[in-house]
Amino acid sequence: MSNLTRQNEYECDVKDCCGAIQLIIEPREKDLGGFSVRRTLPTAKRKMVGPWVFFDHMGPANFSAGDGINVRPHPHIGIATVTYLFDGEILHRDSLGSVQPIQPGDINLMVAGRGIVHSERERAEIRNKDHSVHGLQLWLALPEDQEEIEPAFYHYPGASIPQVTVDGVNVRVMMGSACGVASPVKVFAETLYLEAHLQPGQTFTLPQTEERAVYVAQGELKARDNLLPQYAMAFFSNEPDITLEATQDTRLVLIGGESFNKRFIDWNFVSSRKERIEQAKQDWKNGRFPKVPGDEDEFIPLPE
Repeated sequence: MSNLTRQNEYECDVKDCCGAIQLIIEPREKDLGGFSVRRTLPTAKRKMVGPWVFFDHMGPANFSAGDGINVRPHPHIGIATVTYLFDGEILHRDSLGSVQPIQPGDINLMVAGRGIVHSERERAEIRNKDHSVHGLQLWLALPEDQEEIEPAFYHYPGASIPQVTVDGVNVRVMMGSACGVASPVKVFAETLYLEAHLQPGQTFTLPQTEERAVYVAQGELKARDNLLPQYAMAFFSNEPDITLEATQDTRLVLIGGESFNKRFIDWNFVSSRKERIEQAKQDWKNGRFPKVPGDEDEFIPLPE
C-alpha cells in the first residue's frame, strides 16, 4: 500500500531500555479516512531493523457495502513491498500487468527496484457487501547494488508458507529461515519475518539474526522485566536465548536480518542516495513512470 501522506514518521511513545531490549515503541493510531494505521517504522528513534524500513499495522477496519480500500496508482523505487493480511482481501494491480487478489496468509512481494507503479483496490464482489480488512504493510530495503534492479512481482499462497510447532507454539516462517524451516519467499539479503501464536504461559525463544524486533499484533508479552502490550514493538540485541512469555492469547510478528546502511525515505521513494529520490519525484510529476494496465485513469499526485 502507499504511504498515503508525505509524513513518514507518525507519533509514538518511546521507552529507552538497556540490556537485551534496546527500545520499546508504542505507536499512536492515525486515522487515514475510514481505517486506522499504526506505524512503528520509521520513527525518530529507530529508522530500520535489518533491511526493514517501514512497518504499518492496518485496521482492523470494518466497511459497509460500497466502501473499502481504494488506493489509486502510486510509485515506488528502491524497495520490495510485503503485504500480509490477517483478514479480508485486497486486489493488487501493477505496471507489470500483475492482477492478484491478496487473501489472509498469502505473501505478496512486489519488487520496485528502478521503479514500479501499483494500485490497491477491491474486487466488486468484496466491495459490494459489508466486509473487513486487517493486515500488515512492510517495506524491505534492497541492497545498494540491487536498488535499481528490474521491477518484479511474486505472490506466494498461504499454503506455501512453512509452518512448524516449537514447544507447542505455532510458528509461520514468512521470509528467511528459522525454527528448522526455510520460506520459499524471495529475499535479497539476510532477512527474517515470522509469526507466532502463543497461549497464556507459553514461551518463545527468539531466533538469532543480527538485528531483530518483535511487534505484538495481539495480546501481551513479557520479556524479562518488561511487559510488551498490544501494538508495541520491542527492539532486541543479538544476545542469544532471549525468551518471551505470553500473558494472554498473543500473536507476535518478528522482523529482522542483517544490518543495512542508512536509507532516505520521501513519500513512497526509498534510496541510499538523496539525488535518486529527487529524480524519482520529478519523474512522477512529469508522467515518466509506467501506467497500471486496467487502472490507467487515476493516480495519486506527489504530495507537496
